[in-house]
Amino acid sequence: MSLQDTASGVALWRQVADGIERGIADGRFAAGERLPGETEIAETYRVNRHTVRRALATLAERGLVRAERGSGTYVEAPRLSYPLRSRTRFSEIVGAGGREPDGRLIGASQELASRELARLLGLKTGAPLIRIEALRLADRTPICVGTIWLAAERFPDAGRIYERMRSMTKLLAHYGVRDYRRGSTRITAAIVDATDAARLDLTLGRPVLVVDSTDVDADGKPLLTTRARFAAERVEFLVENG
Repeated sequence: MSLQDTASGVALWRQVADGIERGIADGRFAAGERLPGETEIAETYRVNRHTVRRALATLAERGLVRAERGSGTYVEAPRLSYPLRSRTRFSEIVGAGGREPDGRLIGASQELASRELARLLGLKTGAPLIRIEALRLADRTPICVGTIWLAAERFPDAGRIYERMRSMTKLLAHYGVRDYRRGSTRITAAIVDATDAARLDLTLGRPVLVVDSTDVDADGKPLLTTRARFAAERVEFLVENG
């Protein structure tokens, strides 16, 4: 059975997608708002639910909406402008954009430093590390998943502290580090894997921006090193000079 409307020649799913997109553009559907359910949309456009699903899938691929399992489909917020500078703080960046930052501990464990991690952290190979997996959000929308490594000797029990503080800046302050700066940053692109896709509410095959960074204290001594995977459709990096 053809999905073409005989009057316009435009596929029905495309008409539904265009209608929802116009609703987002003119403010009928605000950023973060849950869209009507599939049945309601189908009744509005007089189409079947399969057509609605295809329209929503297309909008999701374009980064305009996001499906949350068991909850519904939500309008994506505009891309978060994310400056990369010597002093980069996730909560400050999100807050400056008028959104509510949040951090959630996924898990924490101990491991021994590989040669590369030891180099980045100024430690000996095999030194004990705390590894933290954390999810960072803005207005309930997952922005990035980060894997953070810290020296276990300097930051004992860091996983439990992060779970309580929900902020890396507050965690470091707990250990007496009042200020720190970005020592190095490297950005690459990748395709999201199955684990991060579930955490970031992305479909498999979507792009992520991978940011490898090391933060240092006032004396230039490494504090932590991070591999963060950002949902590419939800952020735009701004590299600031100086």
